[in-house]
Amino acid sequence: MPITRNRRRGAALLARGVGVGIGIVADRIIGDPQRNHPVALFGSAADVLEKRIWADSVPRGALYTLCCLAPLAALGAGLERATSGRPVLKALATATTTWAVVGAASLAREGDTMAESLSSGDLDGARDQLSHLCGRDPESLDEPELARATVESMAENTADAAVASVVWGAVAGIPGMLVHRGANTLDAMVGHHNERFEHFGKASAHLDDLLDLLPARITGTLAGLLAPIVGGDRRRALSVMARDHAHHPSPNGGWCESAWAGALGVTLGGRNLYYGNRYEDRPLLGDGPRPDASKVHDAATLVLAVSAAAGVLGAGALATAGHLRFYGGIIPRRRKGDS
Repeated sequence: MPITRNRRRGAALLARGVGVGIGIVADRIIGDPQRNHPVALFGSAADVLEKRIWADSVPRGALYTLCCLAPLAALGAGLERATSGRPVLKALATATTTWAVVGAASLAREGDTMAESLSSGDLDGARDQLSHLCGRDPESLDEPELARATVESMAENTADAAVASVVWGAVAGIPGMLVHRGANTLDAMVGHHNERFEHFGKASAHLDDLLDLLPARITGTLAGLLAPIVGGDRRRALSVMARDHAHHPSPNGGWCESAWAGALGVTLGGRNLYYGNRYEDRPLLGDGPRPDASKVHDAATLVLAVSAAAGVLGAGALATAGHLRFYGGIIPRRRKGDS
């Protein structure tokens, strides 16, 4: 069977699918390294650059975003080029990248740790734990509010730290995954409504929103469909998401948080307290009581389920596309003049 251009492209898609699947499994089994995590190293470099380049200016912030992400795009493109025509190496490179950018296992683990602290009545430990999940000020939060903040953070971060990586890996390969994870990291660092970053962080925040438009909607839909895994009702979860997602100030966060609220049968939203005596009042999402420790644990279970489902769908779609491209159809056949 001659190796034509279509077959090379098909093999590359299949290798990408295999790599994404292996990377998702590796995240679940191996988890994140405790030291020198690639995302943390990127964040440290971006922090150094921010301190040197900062100005209270949207154009300066856009330049900062470009300077941080261009090397990631170049690195990803270089890896794609270096593994071109080498399916095994491409699969390994994609798997390594997927493992590096996906953080579903760590996210779920942080949620389970919070659930254990809340269930044991260790509110001081729970307040310390919240800093691992979001930037809210935990000092005045009681158990229901700590649980709510945790569920909301896990829901939104499932899209950011897992599903989006699969989506962009499927669409754009290694460069897509690296650029998305870089943009998401920059948003977490400078995409804040405060005196220093209101203008400087605008480009990073808007880019992150743009890159997460599709992944957030996929995340919410998968959470609704998988609601029975945590004792929820699939129809109710999807109904709550359809009804409440637009109540959230974020164009993406509402899809995830309302889906988790519907799947868990709880109410999210309300007043969020941040450091610097800043607060934000958000509409309520879902119906039912505020979440408790058991619901936090269920939310963590949903993180893993949604991430795994996204991985299966992404890898499956790539493998199918690769098969069709390689063989020219479902059933392998030779095509005269295939090129």
